[in-house]
Amino acid sequence: MIELAGALTSITTFDTKIEKLFEFHPDAELFAALPGAGPHLAPRLLVAFGEERDRYQTAQDLLRFAGIAPMKESSGQKSWVHWRWSCPKFLRQTFVHWALQTRKHSFWADAFYQMQRQKGKTHQAAIRALAFKWIRIVFRCWQNRQPYNEVKYLMALKRKGSALVKNLALAEASK
Repeated sequence: MIELAGALTSITTFDTKIEKLFEFHPDAELFAALPGAGPHLAPRLLVAFGEERDRYQTAQDLLRFAGIAPMKESSGQKSWVHWRWSCPKFLRQTFVHWALQTRKHSFWADAFYQMQRQKGKTHQAAIRALAFKWIRIVFRCWQNRQPYNEVKYLMALKRKGSALVKNLALAEASK
């Protein structure tokens, strides 16, 4: 019982230090502004992206490293897609968990998830697809040092004629 109390004290100390370090980090505002990130996931996301903006040349580089980007394999006439087995699992879990949280805080994120489910994807595949989309969005915010803006993103989707925007309009009209 004494060992558990010591562990809990250490965890509390680490949590307090993480909170303070995050609060004063130059990119804290960028990650704190992400829907559903909150006080626990925002610091994890900041660490996932890091401080070195030239570490990943493209969002695809980060997607591959984190294990979110699917692997395509083929042999003979067969081909299949699966997720990466060799990747930092905690990093991948951070992105997947955050993507799940965004469904509660972002109108389009839940609509995107529902579209994936309607296409026949499993819950896990739909969440990974959402994480894939989010990483690309946050990568751009991170590169430009601009916090995420939901309205700006939806307007960009509308300009591009995105199917997601059309589904959002249909969902809103059916309410």
